[in-house]
Order: sequence, then C-alpha cells, then structure tokens
Amino acid sequence: MTAPGRILVVDDDPTVAEVVARYLARDGHEVTCVADGRTALRHALVRPPDLIVLDLMLPGMSGLDVCRRLRASSAVPIVMLTALGAETDRLAGLELGADDYVTKPFSPRELALRVKSVLRRSRGSVVPAEPDGPCRDGDLVVDVAAHAAGLRGEPLALTAREFDLLAFLVRHPRRAFTRDELLQQVWDWSFGDASTVTVHVRRLREKIEDDPTAPRRIVTVWGVGYRYEPAGAGENA
Repeated sequence: MTAPGRILVVDDDPTVAEVVARYLARDGHEVTCVADGRTALRHALVRPPDLIVLDLMLPGMSGLDVCRRLRASSAVPIVMLTALGAETDRLAGLELGADDYVTKPFSPRELALRVKSVLRRSRGSVVPAEPDGPCRDGDLVVDVAAHAAGLRGEPLALTAREFDLLAFLVRHPRRAFTRDELLQQVWDWSFGDASTVTVHVRRLREKIEDDPTAPRRIVTVWGVGYRYEPAGAGENA
C-alpha cells in the first residue's frame, strides 16, 4: 500500500483543480492547489512536495518551463496534464523529465491511480531487489535496494522511471526487449504510449553513455527495441 503524500496541483482552471484535489484528498493526500507556474516554483522550493500534478497550459510561465526549472535542481515526481492530441507537448515534457502524463479530458480516478503509481515508484523501485547486493557493470553501479545508481564514483540523478528502466536493463543484459515489453515489465503498464520508452532511453543515454549519439550500453535493436550491452562487450549495433 502506498502511503499518502503532499501533492502540489498546478492548474489555472479552478474547477479542474478542485475536482483533482478532492479525489486526491480521498486517498489521504495533503493537497495544495496553485494557479500559475511561478507560484508553483515558489511552493516547490519553500516546502518541497512529494509529487506535482502539473498542467502544461498555464498563464505566464508554461508547464514545460516549470518542469525544466524544477529538473535543474529537483527530482520531485511530476505527472503532467496535457490536452488530448498534444503529442509534441507530451513528448517535450517527458524529455524534460516528467514521470507520467494524463490527457484532458481525463478521469479523476485514473489520475489518482497514476499519482499513486508514480509515488510508489519514486519511493522504491518496482524492480525487485536482488539478495546479492548492487549490480555492477564496469564503472556503473545500480543498487536496487537503496534505489541509487552511480557512474565513475559519482551519483546519477535519475527520475523514478529512469531508475526503474536502467535497473531492469542492467539485470537483463544482452536480451532485446520491445517498447511494449518494457512498458509492461518495467512499469507494469498494460496500456500507454510506446514513445514514453523512447524518451526515457534517450534521457538515460545522455546520463550514462560517453557519446549518447553512439551508445555502447543501451543499444537499439532495429525492428525490435533495445538491449543492454555490458561494458567492454565490444562494438554494438
């Protein structure tokens, strides 16, 4: 069972904000609602929430700008609210480090379930911990039990979804997975946009590859998806 958390809801539509807050409060969360991006940033800095529900269409500062500024200093989980069909904005939000998205119009209950899922993942990976300790691959260390990863002795700043994906791939080396398989096996999604996987793979490559444009660890298997190649495995596709 996922413990309730402090949720910051950022939406300039008071009706939407009220409905979302009511459903989240039913799950025991402490909810604060704000109507613009700058106020959201101030709240997040003064009293960091456990999760932010962030509408992308905001007055003054857009939700994408809020997400970008938050990710410069914080790994707080973010669930985006996007307009139906706004794929460009949705992918841009994922590129910036958002953890999940819900498209408008949406079911408040679905949003509440997504919030619960993202909170659970941010507090501890859905990938089971191995009894024999951290996974090591050359200069990369992934400790599932501690929900931490490091490269060359330095900690990696990963979102919950990035960590889950990296931990899963490291523990299944040289095996190719389709994007749909990764959605299901890593995040337990029986539905979802496969482009979410593509975005998180790209972000991981930027953090663990010497040259993200020529990846050696997370490689593309054309016509299939991705596989993880251990360090020193040689030239990869």
